Amino acid sequence: MSVVEELIRKEDNGALSFGNYQLDTKTKKADFHYEGASYKIKTFKEITKLEKNGTLVYESVPGSAVTNFKGDSEVAEFEVEAAGDISFTLEMEPSAEYKLVVNGVSAGRIPTNVGGKLNASLELDEGTKASVKIVKC
Repeated sequence: MSVVEELIRKEDNGALSFGNYQLDTKTKKADFHYEGASYKIKTFKEITKLEKNGTLVYESVPGSAVTNFKGDSEVAEFEVEAAGDISFTLEMEPSAEYKLVVNGVSAGRIPTNVGGKLNASLELDEGTKASVKIVKC
């Protein structure tokens, strides 16, 4: 897997791919239309942030490259790559609990806060990707 040179794109399978953690300066792309919504991406080595109609979808610190992202308030699935370990935040259902599965192995349950933010961390090595699935319990 590699970074998304065009910052955000729709894949043939209907999923989104976004992010470029190799950029030294913050780069943005707005007004990317997908399934009736407007997306905005900000990405570089320190952060990757995706918004849908002005609302957070995904954010990682430091930056990352995400491929095959599909998600809603019940389930989110994607593959992620970064220069090293990351912390990420997803906007999910408020005050709910989700099961985190990384590379097919359960990594436990994570509650969202009253605003719907789900926060997790991943141990990553540069050049390798992790498959992530988050499912509402």
